Amino acid sequence: MLSRHVQTIGNLLKRVKQVHVAQLRCLNVHFCLWYSTVSTSIELPRKLNKSERKPVVKSFNELKREARVKKKERQKVHEIILKPPENGLLVEHLIPIAHEVYAARCEVLSSVSRLVNYTAIYKCSLCGEVHVGHPPHKIRTCDVRGSPSSKEHSWVNGGIEHVLPLVESFHLYDRIGRAVSHNEMLEVDRIPAIVELCIQAGFDIPEYPTRRRSSPVYCVAGRVIDFEKRFPKEISPGENIDAHGFWYKKKRLDVNINSMSMQSDNIQAIAVSGMKAWEKMRAGTSKLMEKYAVQTCGYCPEVQVGPKGHRVRNCQAFKHQMRDGQHAWQEATFNDLAPPVYVYHIRDQQPRKPLVNELKRYYGMLPAVVELFAQSGAPVEKNYASMMREDVVIPEMDEENLDCMEQITYMLLASTRGQKTRIPRRTAALLPAISDLQNSIAAVIAGIYLGGDEWMIVNFVSELFPCNC
Repeated sequence: MLSRHVQTIGNLLKRVKQVHVAQLRCLNVHFCLWYSTVSTSIELPRKLNKSERKPVVKSFNELKREARVKKKERQKVHEIILKPPENGLLVEHLIPIAHEVYAARCEVLSSVSRLVNYTAIYKCSLCGEVHVGHPPHKIRTCDVRGSPSSKEHSWVNGGIEHVLPLVESFHLYDRIGRAVSHNEMLEVDRIPAIVELCIQAGFDIPEYPTRRRSSPVYCVAGRVIDFEKRFPKEISPGENIDAHGFWYKKKRLDVNINSMSMQSDNIQAIAVSGMKAWEKMRAGTSKLMEKYAVQTCGYCPEVQVGPKGHRVRNCQAFKHQMRDGQHAWQEATFNDLAPPVYVYHIRDQQPRKPLVNELKRYYGMLPAVVELFAQSGAPVEKNYASMMREDVVIPEMDEENLDCMEQITYMLLASTRGQKTRIPRRTAALLPAISDLQNSIAAVIAGIYLGGDEWMIVNFVSELFPCNC
């Protein structure tokens, strides 16, 4: 009985709010919603707990099925035909894509390094949340150990590393050779994972030599046979090359990027070219990962580019003692190579005021690098439209406060039956500030439960808000 009355009261309150907001805006409308919380937005991936594993690309049942098939194939004494890149050769049609991805990554780094000088980047010193633009938001989502009771963020200045987190991988001289052992962890160089993927796909960097085979390897009964190693040619491409210790004689790739920076001072042009380079890097990396395997740990951010993960025991994630510090390797995605840092999206027509906690359900989100380009004048791609929530109109604070009337009315109806109700903190804070008119409406609508008729309430509302509807 109570739920039926609450539904009726909710419909009346919706009608009252529409007419009241229309009069506040000096407009005459026919009972239409000024804003809607129903949107086509997609749910962003939630933060995983320390004990949770990353979602796998393939199901565990499918992985077990493939493992059983491979085990049966190894038991048969016959040659297993391998295709590139499993046989050590390059995939010819992916070599230009590797060059494009490397060039796009350099352009993205150059664009972001220029734009961070014009757009403020903030980072919470407690929880690590990032905000792009000035002023930082006031949404109370800092819920970590040591955070204040109000859950407000402690903002400090951030940089390019907070917009584009760097994920490194061990550089492999021979991608189908043995995995990096624990004793070699300080000898083998670590480079950005996307750069390592481009090198294995055919992009040559003198500072990072890699083995290029002219003849494929063969797999017989599960054993890999390399005829180039057993019967080397007179001119070997890997001769006199040390496969370890590159770090002491080369420069970091991310240190000197000024040579690749654009000379133009047009911020919008830099943002547009950076956005195009970002999309090109995403699309190209996804194509490379369809052929070239990349592994990631299911519990920590560690990534290894290659057909198998390394054997370095440096995992400190959930229950690493049971794995002796070894990683739980699984198939990686693009988000593992370039982790997206989601920030609140600031619209163009929105005034430069901080985002408030009361209206956080109306705000959209974007990756930090995309939001940086968008605030600098670059158009956002259509695939981000559902995340931006542009179809949701952000209401004013007086419109948002009217939603509390539904909760207050339910409280009044429940109190007539002697029931105890829990009032949300935001509604309880607004109780002293309710106007006499709203109190009168709540009291009269609560009279429905006490025996009043609905037509009396409608007449009362129409007298309070006369409108040609």
